[in-house]
Amino acid sequence: MSKIALNVVIDFKPESKEEIIRSLVAHRERCLKDEPGTLQFEIMVPFDDPSKIILFELYADEAALMAHSKGASLARYREEVKTKVLKVASHKCLLGHESRV
Repeated sequence: MSKIALNVVIDFKPESKEEIIRSLVAHRERCLKDEPGTLQFEIMVPFDDPSKIILFELYADEAALMAHSKGASLARYREEVKTKVLKVASHKCLLGHESRV
């Protein structure tokens, strides 16, 4: 089965940037340590729009993504940032070289 990638764009209250990044770094560490199907988790701040954070997450398969989505770490992260995040856009993707065109 193909790996599943997530591209997540987070818009946040500007004054909350450092706190959100701290929460994301802790969430990333928990996911990579405690979720065997979480293969990669990158946190990026665009040069051209520092009011956003972009995540790239890679999962072994759909089951791993579902385990992450229902996991304790994501619930904890959401609770920590719930009043600071304005909008989240998420795109579930196949990796281009794995997709069947």
